[in-house]
Amino acid sequence: MSIKTLLDKPSLTHEKSLKTLVENRTIFSLDHCELNIFETYKKSDLVPLKFNDLVVTSMLRGKKVMHLFDEPKFEYLPGETVIVPSNVEMKIDFPEASKENPTQCIALAIDNKVITDTLSFLNEKYPKEGKNNLWKLDHENYFFYNNIELANTINKLIKECMGTSITKDALADLTLQELIIRIIQTQTVKRFNNSKTINIDSPIVASIEYIKNNIQNPIQLKDLCEKACMSTTSFYRNFKKELGISPIEYILNEKIKFAKKLLSNPKIQINEVSYATGFEDCNYFIRLFKKYEGVTPKQYQLMNFTAD
Repeated sequence: MSIKTLLDKPSLTHEKSLKTLVENRTIFSLDHCELNIFETYKKSDLVPLKFNDLVVTSMLRGKKVMHLFDEPKFEYLPGETVIVPSNVEMKIDFPEASKENPTQCIALAIDNKVITDTLSFLNEKYPKEGKNNLWKLDHENYFFYNNIELANTINKLIKECMGTSITKDALADLTLQELIIRIIQTQTVKRFNNSKTINIDSPIVASIEYIKNNIQNPIQLKDLCEKACMSTTSFYRNFKKELGISPIEYILNEKIKFAKKLLSNPKIQINEVSYATGFEDCNYFIRLFKKYEGVTPKQYQLMNFTAD
């Protein structure tokens, strides 16, 4: 989706229970994962953090600045997730943290055997089309926005880890498998949206490129199936397996992204944007845009013009 989905925020630690104002840590340990909730109440720089297992981190409140993989630092905000391999050190700045504006983040450390077993199961039972097109975590695409499906899965895991049910370990294990699938699908969407598309060995690539090249026109499912050399049923199934969303959802996402680029021009009319993105019904375009972005196209245009 074009907007970030925020996670449910657990309650902050009571002030009298705080052990430290920098990365105050609450731990929930299960059989195959460990949920850490970090809170910071004091401005700090280059705070080191490292886990023995792969860790899925997600922001809940406030802002961090991450230093990772010897790459340029980047802002880390609610609605975003970063995955970090085992034994890789993060260094974190908290430029705005205070008692009135604390930073809160989760770090979910996952047993490597769960990851290995899940990937083996997926590649055996649900193989992807294409040579060497395997289910795998992409450590180069370590930063991404939460879509609705990914956010719901993380929320479910947080709830299970913090719960008291006698079956919480079993439920958490099942949800961990779902989380791995959602992360891979989210990473695949991100790869399709940048210049690395050509490196994905999947028959879906041709249909994705067709969508990008024809985003200003109405796009028919039968044309996408022909590009992928698949029947409608096979194409739909494989597309959703790869990306976690249907072809129609992907097309609408791309059209909204294209519309946002056009709306950066303060002089363009909304009906022009509608036609330029392949929508003959301007009212439908306005409703769809608001569903995805939370504001109408005109409001979005005015907000961005004002910001400039």
